[in-house]
Amino acid sequence: MLDFLLHTMTSYKYNSSIASNDDDSDSSSNSSFHNDYGYTQSELSTSLTSDLLSSYTPHISMSAPSGSSNDSSKPRILLMGLRRSGKSSIQKVVFQKMSPHETLFLESTNKIVKNDISNNSFVQFQIWDFPGQINFFDHTFDGELIFGGCGAMVFVIDAQDDYQEAIIKLNQTVQQAYQVNNKIVFEVFIHKVDGISDDHRIEIKRDIEMRLREELLDNDMSDVPIRYHMTSIYDHTIFEAFSKVIQKLIPQLGTLENLLDMLVSNSRLEKAFLFDVVSKIYVATDSTPVDNSTYELCSDMIDVVIDISCIYGNQQSTKKQQIEGEGFAYDEESTCVIHLSNNTVLYLREVNRYLALVCLIQKESFNKIGLINYNFECFKKAITEVFLVNDSSSA
Repeated sequence: MLDFLLHTMTSYKYNSSIASNDDDSDSSSNSSFHNDYGYTQSELSTSLTSDLLSSYTPHISMSAPSGSSNDSSKPRILLMGLRRSGKSSIQKVVFQKMSPHETLFLESTNKIVKNDISNNSFVQFQIWDFPGQINFFDHTFDGELIFGGCGAMVFVIDAQDDYQEAIIKLNQTVQQAYQVNNKIVFEVFIHKVDGISDDHRIEIKRDIEMRLREELLDNDMSDVPIRYHMTSIYDHTIFEAFSKVIQKLIPQLGTLENLLDMLVSNSRLEKAFLFDVVSKIYVATDSTPVDNSTYELCSDMIDVVIDISCIYGNQQSTKKQQIEGEGFAYDEESTCVIHLSNNTVLYLREVNRYLALVCLIQKESFNKIGLINYNFECFKKAITEVFLVNDSSSA
């Protein structure tokens, strides 16, 4: 049966890997408009257009494996929203490991900030953080340049503020983006929900969905798919939301999910996540529903492994080195077992330098650790071969 598991995993990978990636495929200007920085709309338009047309220079550089694709071929995620909605804080916390409390001292973004995220063969994309106080839909802006190569657009709405203006701008943004590129994945982060009661959160989410639906219906665009996420930088919700955004941009997602399904069924696991260790985004999970508490446990386990490895491991590294992929304490020997009080076990195994498999297992199933480890090696070999196919196809 175990040999059959390996054979099935490998065979399925080849069948799925050859599938093509379908993911790549009215406001008036006012020259007298001034913002808080003292620039006119025309000056800002010229500045931002220059940013878009300039050669791409990553704001962050993370080590990528050999054979990674060129920047121009990476999916692009646009981070948009009104000023002070929390856009920059989100990417600082998720991708630059900034403490949520430190984001209180961030200045407002007044130009496009382009970040390159290249942790592994699956997590490779660009994030463009747009300033919220600028009118992007003036005639001086090129919609094709902004939205043409976009894979996903994340629009951030401050749940603690009056969001009527944000809904109007979101409606305008969706209209223009969809006309240019109808393959864009639209995601709405209803942000800063910490401190808001659960009932009020549901009410806010329902109200935003209803208002936006009415706006789109008036413009005959009610069929545009939009997903909504309740997020906060002070808990795991922002990582889970970005995980779902990134998964939409991974062409091998179906292959990864099927491999995890077979691993779970053959090893009698409760749940399995494939995590990007650097960002704590889960690249894929099995087909069973994701429970928030389970995800939080598995995500926290990665922090435990990294923190202990940095203290007691052979390689000593600073947080900056970890972010840049230098001297990373996580390596091929990293593994962790945590026994919980409810007769379940958290089990972490290294897949490669930037990926980890984190599983939730019943205690009686964990007694067959030999079977689990053998199946994991089969899974790891299949993942490696998916990497090789992905690297060769993007070379």
